[in-house]
Amino acid sequence: MPDIATRSPVAVRNPARFGATRGLESLPPAARFILRGGNAVRAAAGQAAGIELPVQSCRAITAGERAALWLGPDEWLLIAPESAGASLAVSLAGALAALPHSLVDVSHRQVACELRYPEAPLLLAAGCPLDLDESAFPVGMCTRTVLAKAEVVLWRTSARAFRLEVARSFVAYVSQFLAEAARASDLD
Repeated sequence: MPDIATRSPVAVRNPARFGATRGLESLPPAARFILRGGNAVRAAAGQAAGIELPVQSCRAITAGERAALWLGPDEWLLIAPESAGASLAVSLAGALAALPHSLVDVSHRQVACELRYPEAPLLLAAGCPLDLDESAFPVGMCTRTVLAKAEVVLWRTSARAFRLEVARSFVAYVSQFLAEAARASDLD
């Protein structure tokens, strides 16, 4: 019986529609953890993970290939290269052993895509209720939201680029929705 936990990159549908310079592409598999806890947990986890965890709402902090995204007053999404997942889990478990917390590995649950395109905010606005103008949603901001009918974590990584963390089962839907939004807006 095949190992259902074995990951392979998920293909983003219709990538040719976006062209080479304005596109949606799958990002490599990554280790992802949802961490919940108070200030002591935040501090201990940051030290163990080698990255400061944000205290400002809806913000992301990066350190090298690692990222910490604030998802709620006591909740963070930690992202690291897939190869660092096991060692990160051990480090976090050791650092947090004496503290009340929740640490859940969600690496297999979701995948990441990047939408890098000058009109990325316009494409996302076709299905996202947020104001994605850079003055309202600046670089480094992140939040849980919806894109059409899919729940996503949306993170603005540059003026015209967004990282989308999407449930594995919705990535084809999200990519097809964005392709249709581009076609309908005469952006393809």
